[in-house]
Amino acid sequence: MRRKAENRQCGAPTNCWTLTEAPREPILTPSARISAAIEILDDIFARRRPAADALKDWGLAHRFAGSGDRAAIASFVYDGLRRRASAAYLMGTETGRAVIIGMLRLQRGLAEPTIAGLFDGGRFAPAPLTDDERKRLIEGNLTEAPPEIAGDAPAFVLPSLAAAFGDDLMEELRALGRRAPLDIRINTLKQSREEAAAALNDLGAEPTPLSPLGLRIPIGEDGRGPALHVDPLFLEGGFEIQDEGSQLASLLASARAGETVVDLCAGGGGKSLALASLTGNGVRLIATDADPRRLAPIHERLRRSGAEVEVRTPRTGKARADVLADLDGTVDRVLIDAPCTGTGTWRRNPDAKWRLRPGSLANRTGEQAEVLDRAARLVRPGGTIVYVTCSVLPEENDAAVDGLLTRSGGAIASVATDLTAVPGLSDKVRRTQRGVQMSPALTGTDGFYVATMTRIL
Repeated sequence: MRRKAENRQCGAPTNCWTLTEAPREPILTPSARISAAIEILDDIFARRRPAADALKDWGLAHRFAGSGDRAAIASFVYDGLRRRASAAYLMGTETGRAVIIGMLRLQRGLAEPTIAGLFDGGRFAPAPLTDDERKRLIEGNLTEAPPEIAGDAPAFVLPSLAAAFGDDLMEELRALGRRAPLDIRINTLKQSREEAAAALNDLGAEPTPLSPLGLRIPIGEDGRGPALHVDPLFLEGGFEIQDEGSQLASLLASARAGETVVDLCAGGGGKSLALASLTGNGVRLIATDADPRRLAPIHERLRRSGAEVEVRTPRTGKARADVLADLDGTVDRVLIDAPCTGTGTWRRNPDAKWRLRPGSLANRTGEQAEVLDRAARLVRPGGTIVYVTCSVLPEENDAAVDGLLTRSGGAIASVATDLTAVPGLSDKVRRTQRGVQMSPALTGTDGFYVATMTRIL
């Protein structure tokens, strides 16, 4: 029997805590879980802290809560964050209580009598609904709400989102407010997708709609998925947990056997592992990252997977040196999975949008320019740069590519991204001036952007 746990996806904060102990039976009533979620949201709002930290602290202070309780509470919290602006608008105030009440109506579709039954004032339950709360639940709507409220997005990014999505803005914002699916990428160095699907048959695994490498695992109504991180096939390196959009971005990198490929912002190594699997370890693959701490997980993942990747970890402090200097002008293909605001991942990491600030965008675009310039020095004449973000903001996507083209003085040129590696994808993506944009509404994936460039001088 597979042990149940949380939905762990793409390294982002998720809807539940990681389980390291055997699951414990839930002991809290639904009303008590809602009370806990209200308490946690109030903590998040007051201290402007990440949801994962607030959830962890609550769990440590309430160790009696079973794993099912904690999962359900986290689901309430994350759904509340998904509808934070619209729920507060509906209820006329932004408190944990108001956001939960509004979310139950807007996100979960509960009617006023059902919500009132959960807010009955009983032991550990929230206080009964007030007359005003009942009226707002019955009569309130979002008809007159501005787009940043109806779409639950920070107002300052609305112009950028409108530029990216045009007439599809509200559809995309609604899609970014839904829960993300649970996808895995099969490691074809170990077995085929069909063999993995058979091994995971008891989990209801089905092929992902677009990626030929993926399987989708059903999750429960509370957003909870199976404990894939303790599944025998995972421990043997048979698969990695990776959103279908990230899988597609790896495919669009179009790495070819015999090439030297640098994964410049490798982080935990997700795309390095994907490229090794796609090419059957047929490329010389070098992975590095400006922050050596982000590289820490890659070593264990490489051990499990059988992927052949040369990891170059930069030193810190005064002894810091460029670990790629010997490769300048010789690399066939550079993959940049660039640091970004993560606006394309809001459906799985909803609290990130409320912690986003204008200064964050400026910082990220500066970092993107830096890694693009480094890639331009690495790639040989005729070589390829593949630029990837999990952002839907044009400033981080086309504008970043335009910046490199300008700075290169004609040495770097933009070329069309080849979509033939993924049948059916060309009809799903948005084509921008410089690349392609995936999105929850169009591709059913996180909002990944991919652009391809080549060095011509």
